[in-house]
Amino acid sequence: MEGKVHVLDHPLLQHKLTILRNKDTGVKEFREIVSEIAMLECYEATRDLQLEDVEVETPITTGTFKALSGKKLAIVPILRAGLGMVDGILNLIPSAKVGHIGLYRDPETHLPVEYYCKMPPDIAERDVIVLDPMLATGGSAAAAVTFIKGYGCKSVKLMNIIAAPEGIAAVQKDHPDVDIYVAAVDQGLNDHAYIVPGLGDAGDRIFGTK
Repeated sequence: MEGKVHVLDHPLLQHKLTILRNKDTGVKEFREIVSEIAMLECYEATRDLQLEDVEVETPITTGTFKALSGKKLAIVPILRAGLGMVDGILNLIPSAKVGHIGLYRDPETHLPVEYYCKMPPDIAERDVIVLDPMLATGGSAAAAVTFIKGYGCKSVKLMNIIAAPEGIAAVQKDHPDVDIYVAAVDQGLNDHAYIVPGLGDAGDRIFGTK
């Protein structure tokens, strides 16, 4: 099945994204809003979760209602910036398992280098959402999805806050079956492979390391 790019243009998302873009937004507010945006995006990215009928006794009567069924969810943040999106999703889906992939971008080649990978033991049986605030060149995201598929995962989605067209194209080239969820697609990359206009270095702004 061919993956799609879902640009989530909900007014709340767009408002919060504008605050993230502002260079004067402080670390505390930036971190909180990244988490909030992840929660709002997760609402859309999980729209296709399967439901089953369950019998529940309300204070009035007994009825048959819907509850989640089927495969469970795992989220995999790309370290380190992806960590900023984890709590928002866990607030919505506390039972989700969390894997971690550590990648850094070689400053000369701009290619991803893996330094850490730890997954839940049943990752292959779960629907996986890969998290990274910025989809710039797409190299790290494509590499992360490749690693996850190597564990036998069949259902993988990618969730970013801002994407560059170059990053989307790179992921679609390597993984045409992966749906991508973003709050904005910006105009492109500069000479340092940063998204323009973007919001700067998401990791530095989440963790206050600038």
